[in-house]
Amino acid sequence: MYRRIIRPWLFSLSGEQSHRMAILLLRIIGFVPGGRWLLRKVCAVEHPSLEREVFGVKFRNPIGMAAGFDRNGEVYGELSAMGFGFVEIGSITPRAQSGNPTPRIFSLQRDRAVVQRVGHPNRGLEVALRHLRNGHEGVVVGCNIACNASTPPEEAPADYLRSFRNLYQYADYFTVDLCGDDVQDERITRSEEYIRRVLEPLFDFRRGQNQYRPILVKISPDLSDEEIDRVTDILIATPLDGVVATNGTTSREGLTASPSSIKRIGAGRLCGRPMTERSIRIVKRIHERSGGNYPIIGSGGMMTPDDVEAMLAAGADLVQLQTGYLYEGPQLLKDICNRLIPQPEEPTPAPAVIPAEEQNTTTTEERVD
Repeated sequence: MYRRIIRPWLFSLSGEQSHRMAILLLRIIGFVPGGRWLLRKVCAVEHPSLEREVFGVKFRNPIGMAAGFDRNGEVYGELSAMGFGFVEIGSITPRAQSGNPTPRIFSLQRDRAVVQRVGHPNRGLEVALRHLRNGHEGVVVGCNIACNASTPPEEAPADYLRSFRNLYQYADYFTVDLCGDDVQDERITRSEEYIRRVLEPLFDFRRGQNQYRPILVKISPDLSDEEIDRVTDILIATPLDGVVATNGTTSREGLTASPSSIKRIGAGRLCGRPMTERSIRIVKRIHERSGGNYPIIGSGGMMTPDDVEAMLAAGADLVQLQTGYLYEGPQLLKDICNRLIPQPEEPTPAPAVIPAEEQNTTTTEERVD
């Protein structure tokens, strides 16, 4: 039904409209008595072999919804009921911001991709807190935090710390989004000095708490190999708990859309099928350089169960979806989980038993000859 009816309807709307309608539909289902139970019954796949424990957090399966869909923490319960093992909400900024001007989400259906330059639109820290205070028992919720677009780089650490401190008791883990806005120059946010200035206050605050919350960083796929190695070295040298790799790319490589169409869209991050190979390669590089000792959440271009299996084989401990889910719907999540459940080995056929009478006949004939 999703591919024949819902997806064509969503793609007939603008990117902003389809996102709002998806959130609204999930909220309505959540308000209806038994709505989440029905989602779980129809969509979710449960099996003990899918369970994972990563950076001290238990996940019922390794497939999560990436940040950017549930920006304000409104529908993480419904997404969990649909079968996601965890939901990363945000990006959350201290103050509400509307993001970049619309239109800012563009689908490239032939390439199974999306270009977006939304710019971290969200209703701010207080709204996210209001939703999280309702509790999320049984749902693993990660908080993706970013600085406001109007915040100068030298003041960014204070933005991250404010969100981190206020959300600390409500999140299961944190992702520090170092990818910047969807159209801004990332050269500042890629530097080791900037990364350390953002992270150190978070580590200091966590040391004084009774509860431990894992801290991860989210990186861009546009980093050079040397920059990826530098982030990995920071991961090893600091109390970081892992990395999310990756966000969308500003590159347009791999697109079959016409140059004029691409030019019309303009700036933004490309997500979807063209990202698959690059994301897997980055995860493999981080895994090998870190000796496989640090958790990795693989994200970017996960469009099929084969992609997810390749990402896990490259060294990812968990995987996030978003664009693939937009194109394939709940069936993609079911297919992935079913693929990850080990299939029982078929028993080896027992050797045929020859009746004693036949054995005697054969022996007698052999003697006569």
